[in-house]
Amino acid sequence: MKIIFAGTPEFAASALAALIETDHEIVAVYTQPDRKSGRGQKLTASAVKQLALANNLPVYQPLHFKASTDEGLAAQQELAALGADVMVVAAYGLILPQAVLDTPRYGCLNIHGSLLPRWRGAAPIQRAIATGDTETGVTIMKMAAGLDTGDMIFKTVCPITAEETSATLYDKLAIQGAEAICVVLESEQKLQQYLDAREVQDEQFTVYAHKLTKAEAQIDWTKSAVELDRNIRAFNPWPVAFTPIDESNNLRVWNSQISDLIANGEAPGTIIEMNKQGVHVVCGDGVICLTSLQWPGGKAINPVQIIQSHKLSVGNIFA
Repeated sequence: MKIIFAGTPEFAASALAALIETDHEIVAVYTQPDRKSGRGQKLTASAVKQLALANNLPVYQPLHFKASTDEGLAAQQELAALGADVMVVAAYGLILPQAVLDTPRYGCLNIHGSLLPRWRGAAPIQRAIATGDTETGVTIMKMAAGLDTGDMIFKTVCPITAEETSATLYDKLAIQGAEAICVVLESEQKLQQYLDAREVQDEQFTVYAHKLTKAEAQIDWTKSAVELDRNIRAFNPWPVAFTPIDESNNLRVWNSQISDLIANGEAPGTIIEMNKQGVHVVCGDGVICLTSLQWPGGKAINPVQIIQSHKLSVGNIFA
């Protein structure tokens, strides 16, 4: 089949790499325009673009597909001229109007990192961890105009462990997504069978995974240790949980676990122990153990390095 691929980050690049290894013809790769990144703010190509160029695939980077502008209409016409059988979309980041969704012969298939209809939206991996879900997965769906509302074609399941961060779960789901789309696109006949058997999402089970903000990553020590541990792991690698250490600086908290210590009436935010497990801090309910910290201008360090730094002491209270 002739495939258009649309995606931007590493999650999408995993799926593109898998499709490159198949017998399908990838006629075009769509990805977001290059963005400035790093301290030097240099224009950087997305992971998908870098992979596409390395495999001599044509790359398209329209700003949008809005029919209300000449630029958007031109992008729609350019895509239609490719004559694709199907378009595979994974974390692309641009809204596709109905005209684009209807262009490929079999429509557009999306690789979504949750078990739909739970966790529609921008941050399904992070919200699943923060909420305490014990499993998630990947859903391949036939895209519709709404936000992740399309009919479901194929699902995989992935357990969420107590040590899972968004970074580790992201990697697992990227692999599952790549495998899943290859199953669905094994052949034109298989694709048609999956499309014929697709399942409408049950709206009563819909949960939205709203976009993350930096502000919600600030640790509120009055919350329970369980909730804070989930948030810390959910916000790794972005936006990274933090607690203020003075008026202009924050201590970043990269990882944690539930402590087996018991508070003895100390105020939330109080450090009651520092050992090889980490920094044990009293919460509104229970005690959390911080296992990876980063001071401004430094790198993330482990419990032994934290003790050696002499920057924290038992009795210190985080705001």
